[in-house]
Amino acid sequence: MLRAVAAHEPTGATTSATARRSGLPRPTTHRLLTSLMDEGLVDRTADGRWLLGPELYLLGTAAADRYDVTAIAQPFVRQLSVATGESAFLSVRRGDETVCLVREDGSFPIRSHVLREGIRFPLGVASAGMAVLAYLSDAEIDAYLARADLTAYGEAHRAGVVRTRIDETRDAGYALNPGLIVEGSWGMGAAVFDQAGQPQWALSLTGIEQRFTAARRRELGPMLLQAAHELTRSLRSPTRRPAAT
Repeated sequence: MLRAVAAHEPTGATTSATARRSGLPRPTTHRLLTSLMDEGLVDRTADGRWLLGPELYLLGTAAADRYDVTAIAQPFVRQLSVATGESAFLSVRRGDETVCLVREDGSFPIRSHVLREGIRFPLGVASAGMAVLAYLSDAEIDAYLARADLTAYGEAHRAGVVRTRIDETRDAGYALNPGLIVEGSWGMGAAVFDQAGQPQWALSLTGIEQRFTAARRRELGPMLLQAAHELTRSLRSPTRRPAAT
């Protein structure tokens, strides 16, 4: 229920939209949301839209020491945005999704607004989700594609096409999203690995199509992979080992 509300931040979700996303009947959804509001976990606007509540912020602050990697990742994200002029991001894997944690806008005045802090995409959708998916084991990929239907994001996300893009990502080392979510908005993503060698995060760049020509991708790819490698090494440091999520 909280994830369903979060998907509509910052404008807020109606009860009906929350019910559709959570797969629950509307009366049940309203009852649960009201209970969550009583505990401060969600809030409600004057026009009846649901938002994440203040208690979530307090709970998140309490858990930050165990799970928050943004302080370590922020310099890498900023360095990518400064070096490339594009918007740069850090996303984290949560189950079958990636969640954007950090955004740094580059100097180029025309930007893509597909990604923002808090937005979620299924694995295999957007360059961060593809970068993570491609470096799961073949068995994990098979199980995921058997249960996931990504065609809500277009026919380019049919299982067979996704498998082809997985192969391409493994060959290149980084994922490419050639405007598959929003036409003209391209992205590149590279996986960041945890202590166990699992793809737990991803660094990515997004921008307009004209900024991601084949020649420029040959420049951006190594920069992205180098940043992902250095961030992996930093996160594996004995002085900083985030809890697995």
